[in-house]
Amino acid sequence: DRRAEEVLARVGLTEVAARRVGGFSLGMRQRLGIATALLGDPGILLFDEPVNGLDPEGIRWIRDLMKGLAAEGRTVFVSSHLMSEMENTADHLVVIGKGRLIADISTRELIARSAGGFLKVRTDEPGALITLLAEAGAQVTPEDADTLRVVGLGGDAVARLAHRAGILLLEVAQQATSLEDAYLQLTDAAVEYRGAKP
Repeated sequence: DRRAEEVLARVGLTEVAARRVGGFSLGMRQRLGIATALLGDPGILLFDEPVNGLDPEGIRWIRDLMKGLAAEGRTVFVSSHLMSEMENTADHLVVIGKGRLIADISTRELIARSAGGFLKVRTDEPGALITLLAEAGAQVTPEDADTLRVVGLGGDAVARLAHRAGILLLEVAQQATSLEDAYLQLTDAAVEYRGAKP
């Protein structure tokens, strides 16, 4: 059947089409399941934990496939607990907690709305810089001997203040909030149970 050949080619299984499924790896079985779903040329697809158990090449392949399917105008739903993977894949998020809709928002907007972005600042004079930045209204937390976490001031302001005070900065880097951090902030009230912190 021509459609079956097209779908097997799309998922990269043409070379092994004659092999018994029992000898397929987990990644090959994932691809075969996707091929089966694509046979009917659906407009809506639902992937449940699609990268579970896949190697890095398989993860990249499934990510590219899902993006390609969406680019064709199909609706692609993905259920996943891997926020780092969703940050690389999803354009839009629907978040459900305790059976209720918590958010229906673009991935970028959720990250932008969440608190948690900070500056990573490295210096040979952390004590002096902590005092200086705290006086300017920043929240400063030491991360290690020469690295500070700064909230409340931008990189330019930190650099200007340090320059005026004669404090050498070794690094100033904006650290964005991850999707995982944004998701945890968003769903904090909907968590059914919490484990003890390690």
